[in-house]
Amino acid sequence: MNRPIRIASFGIFLIACMLSACNRQVAKAPRPETLVIFPPPPDTTRIQFLTHFSLSSDLEGKTGGFHRFLFGEEAPLNMIKPYGVTAHKEKVYICDTGLGGLVVLDLALGDFEYFIPGGKGQLKLPINCYVDERGYLFVADANRQQIVVFNSELEYLYAFGEAEGFKPTDVAVHQGKIWVANVLDHSVYVYGTDDYELIGRIPDLSSEDFGFIRQATNISIHNNTLYVSDFGDFSVKIFSLDGTYLGMIGGYGNGPGRFTRPKGIALDREEKLYVVDAAFENVQIFNTGGDLLMHFGGAYKGAGAMWLPAAVEISYENLTFFEPYVDDSFVLKYLIYVTNQYGPAKLNVYGFVEEKPISP
Repeated sequence: MNRPIRIASFGIFLIACMLSACNRQVAKAPRPETLVIFPPPPDTTRIQFLTHFSLSSDLEGKTGGFHRFLFGEEAPLNMIKPYGVTAHKEKVYICDTGLGGLVVLDLALGDFEYFIPGGKGQLKLPINCYVDERGYLFVADANRQQIVVFNSELEYLYAFGEAEGFKPTDVAVHQGKIWVANVLDHSVYVYGTDDYELIGRIPDLSSEDFGFIRQATNISIHNNTLYVSDFGDFSVKIFSLDGTYLGMIGGYGNGPGRFTRPKGIALDREEKLYVVDAAFENVQIFNTGGDLLMHFGGAYKGAGAMWLPAAVEISYENLTFFEPYVDDSFVLKYLIYVTNQYGPAKLNVYGFVEEKPISP
């Protein structure tokens, strides 16, 4: 009479063990063996390299022995050739041109997931992306020659782009408009967020005019000012949102403050401009007057260095996740994400830090 009860109890115990084994603990990301800071002493430290992500095992907790006994060990997922990166709330979205999709890191849950949509949302060469306040994901697909839009549940919504002469390389949403860098038309296209219809393009300049964009590869909007990374002119062009040319930063050269292959750009809340240079394999930081403040990274030789970097993103969210990696003498102010297309560190995470005051 009691035999069925004992079997049922064992079954419940087995299920409970399985569920317990599946409850992963978020793993700590790889920690560099030595403190990596920029600029080097005796200058005041501004940037600390915190960690990197390349594999799902860098973020996700290890499965327990009982889980491995039942299901075996799963091979980790990996980033293949990341390019654009954007952060929104607890998630980091990385466009992976080798994957033909995106890698999505959920820092709150410790999840490392592939997003490879099919059907109407299928991606060919996702270069850069942006997530707006609704949680909508906009992907600039250079080979599909469209901006592909997904809702907050990553369900396909719409795709848009011009029939001819359109090759989007970056996208941003600001003030109810979608801003798209079009590398084939020397301009930034502007669309409505409600109907995805083209509103206009800026700037309206000829190749002889100051401010003419030769190859718009990346954009960033801050304080109603549009910044455009001009790969063909080795500079960052600056415009008002009505298309008025305001000036430029950089120019061709291999010295400090100059560029050879400028790509990703980002601005912090103090309007410091961060510019990736794939040739120098570093990020240069400029003040509002266009003066070079410092640079960090450098050709890959170990932790904190870069290997063909592509994009940079500034984030003031999820600081508590990374604070355990910050040296005790620093206070973490915000995060800096930099993608590397090659090497063992595909997404570098740096912190902008300030030194703690010395206690008397």
